[in-house]
Formats: sequence, C-alpha cells, structure tokens
Amino acid sequence: MAQYDVDLVVIGGGPGGYPAAIHAAKHGAKVVLIDFDNAGGTCLNWGCIPTKTMIGSVAALETAKHAADFGLKVSGVDVDFPALMARKDKVVKTLVDGVGFLLKKNKIRYISGRGRVVDPHTVEAATDDGKTEKITAANIIIATGSVPAPVPIPGLDQGGPDGDVWISNAEVKKRKAAGTLAGTTVWTSNEAVSALEVPKKLAIIGAGVIGCEFAFTYAALGSEVTVFEFLPNILSVVDTEISSELHKILEKKGIKILTSTKVAAVDIKGKKLKYVSEKNGDGETTFDKILVSVGRRGFTDGLGLEAAGVKLEKGKIPVNEYMRTNVDSIYAIGDVTNGKFGLAHVATREGEVAADNILGHAVKMDYKAVPACIYTEPEVAVTGLTEQEAKDAGYDVQVGKFTFKALGKAMAINENIGLVKIVSEKKYGEILGGHIIGPHASDLIHEICVSIKLESTIEELMTTIHAHPSLSEAVMEAAQDVKGESVHK
Repeated sequence: MAQYDVDLVVIGGGPGGYPAAIHAAKHGAKVVLIDFDNAGGTCLNWGCIPTKTMIGSVAALETAKHAADFGLKVSGVDVDFPALMARKDKVVKTLVDGVGFLLKKNKIRYISGRGRVVDPHTVEAATDDGKTEKITAANIIIATGSVPAPVPIPGLDQGGPDGDVWISNAEVKKRKAAGTLAGTTVWTSNEAVSALEVPKKLAIIGAGVIGCEFAFTYAALGSEVTVFEFLPNILSVVDTEISSELHKILEKKGIKILTSTKVAAVDIKGKKLKYVSEKNGDGETTFDKILVSVGRRGFTDGLGLEAAGVKLEKGKIPVNEYMRTNVDSIYAIGDVTNGKFGLAHVATREGEVAADNILGHAVKMDYKAVPACIYTEPEVAVTGLTEQEAKDAGYDVQVGKFTFKALGKAMAINENIGLVKIVSEKKYGEILGGHIIGPHASDLIHEICVSIKLESTIEELMTTIHAHPSLSEAVMEAAQDVKGESVHK
C-alpha cells in the first residue's frame, strides 16, 4: 500500500475548503490546507462578511433616519465612512483569526501560498516566502472558488488610472495599504468593499445579487446609483413576483434601474458610459466609479489540473454527486465546479460531503432545498422551485401568499414591506418552493428549507403552531393561503 505524507491536501481555504479540512481532521485525517489569501477565502475576506457588515451599518443608519416612526427624537445622524469601513475590517479580522484558531485546534497545517497539482497524489506548494515543497496525499480537494468574470465591453479594458481592471486580492490589499486603491476607476466587488470614500456617482453593470446589494448599500451612503441590466428583470434567477417587488423598492430608494439595457461602450478616462436600451432608449451617463458585477468564473489558473488528468468543461471542474472528479483521488467543491449554486453555504456542505467520501462514507450531495439570500433592505430569500419552474416541471401548482403589512410583529418593528410566497403541488400538497421579500427573510427561509428537505405537506406546515407575535407567522399564513384558509387575509 502506498505511503503518503498526509491523508488530504485541500487547495483553497474558503467556506468550502476550510470546513472540509476541519471535518476530515475531526475524524482523524492528517490534513494540509493551502491558500494564497487569508484563511476564509473570498467569502470571509472580500465577499459575504464585509458586504453584510457594511449593510449592517447601512441598516442601522436607515433605522436612525426613521426614528420618528418609533416615537423617538434623533438628530445629527450622518455617515463616518472611514469608521464604517474600520468596523468592517475589524469584523473580518476577528473571523479570519477565528478560522486560524480552528485550524490550529484541529492540527491542520496551513500553508500560505499557491498549490499546484503535480499528479493524482502530489501537490506542490509555492509559499509566500519563495520556497516550494511537494506533499504527497491519499486525496486532494480543489476548493479554489471563483474570481470576477471580465466582460467584453469596448473601452472597459482601458482600466482605471492604474492601467488595469481585474486585479488580484493581494494587489487590492497592497493598494489599500498604500492609499492608492481610490484611484481605481473600475471596481469589482473587491474594490467596492475596500473603498476609501463614497463615490458621488456610481454606475453598476449587472443587477444580480452583487449588483443589487451594492446598489442598495452605496445609495444609502449617498451615491447617485444607476444600474444597467441586460435581461428584462433584476435578479433573473428569482421568482419574478419577488424580483419585481424588489425592483420597485430599490427605485423608491432613489436607485435608477435600466433593464433590457446593454452597455455599449465605456470611456474610463472621460468617465462616460453609453448604453442601448429596449425600454428606455439609447443614452449616455457619467460616473465617478463603475462597478462590474456580471458574474464570476471558476478559478483554475495555475492549478496543473490537466497534467493530473482532471477534465475541465468551460473553465470549470465537472464532479459527480460524491464531489469526485474524473480522477478518483481528486475532488472539487464550490464555485470552481460546474454546479449551479455559487453560494458559500453550498460550498461548505459540498466540502463536508467530499470529506465524508474520502473518509470512506458513501454520501451524496443533495441540492433539493438550498437557500439563496440577497441582503438588500428588505431582504430577499428563496429556496426550491419558482412558480414558473414548478409549472414547467409538470406540477399542478398551488400558490399561497401573505404580506407583512398585515402582520403585527412587522408593524411593531416598522418593517412591514414585502410578502411570503409558497409554491406547492395539488395532488399531495408537497411544498416545492418558498420565496420571501421582507424583514429577516434570510432567517425565515430555513423553515421552508426544512419543509422541502423532509418532503412536508402544506397541511403539516399550516397546522404547525407558530409563536405570536412573530415574523414566522407570515410563513404559516402563506401556507394556509394555499388552501384558502389564511385567517388574516
């Protein structure tokens, strides 16, 4: 039997990689984790956590501005942007340090550098101090995530004053420390969470999750925001009733949204953007910063996958339901794979599944009840099938809805905008999907996730006693509405 240095090498320390490493280590595996950034990956350092921390500050600002609605007198509310960003940095550092502690606690060797697969059982680590070493492993997990995807818009490749558009995380940190990051005219999400000031005019290309969240954040901080979306709707993967509701809410907040609109050209130096719009006609606008948020691509650069025999499809790694690639000893998880969900929590579960299979347990990945959340104000959260997807799949669909404006708890906290929508099938009453826009939607959605996971029926959900007053009553009432039995509708 072959002898290896370790049981598992994980390349990538994000929300998929480090949980996979810890899960395997907790079950006795000897593990090495390699990442060129701080532990926690894009989600912790550049994505989920910094954006939600900024949004947390914005939510507090919005509450303070509406203090009179609560019968309170508050004056002098303003934004201290450097302090807001310092708070964000502190939260990120605290969590990064926490991940580092967990790795040490579980006796996982962490290598700060880049990993490259040499063969199905060997990884070469090039460390930050210029050294290299080869590590043999019984199994390897690729968890390198994704990076912003470039878009072929004429003029966009001019970049900002620094001469480029798509810069690495390490370069962002370098420029931030040197105080030169503000000179970058073209933003990805990296620059948006590292800004030194609030731009007066912000143009955003793409109205997906990233685009909508930053539109909400910077508009609340004082930017004049214009969003350009090529498709007919914002949040194109979300139930159209929910995305349409958010569209109206964002516009009421002063955000200009142009759907069915193509950005035709960008003049970076002149800070001008030309667009062609089916609904609004052709036009031109100016900006101080331009945020490109049209998607991400799997990060496979320099991984040596071809040499190891790992197949790629359109730049991503195909895996089976056990998270295994075409090479038996090599697994892949998260955004770098060909999965449909580019979500941190999905990567975490995929990492656990991969680790379980490496440990000898035959565990399949289940995507039936995945929650997806958008942290605007109000929040959006969805799971399962949309109404249209359920119809397209051949189900005899029944839908129930309940608005937060009729809910006592929502009135009490002055957050009564939005609704809960539940999709089910008529024959057995099985719950197929849940769609929420409203207060704490990202928390409420999990009740519907569990219902779908357990193949629960509408009757089981609608007859489950919910606390009063609570926001979760909206879920119960929406379930009751499927049968036409909502008491408060």
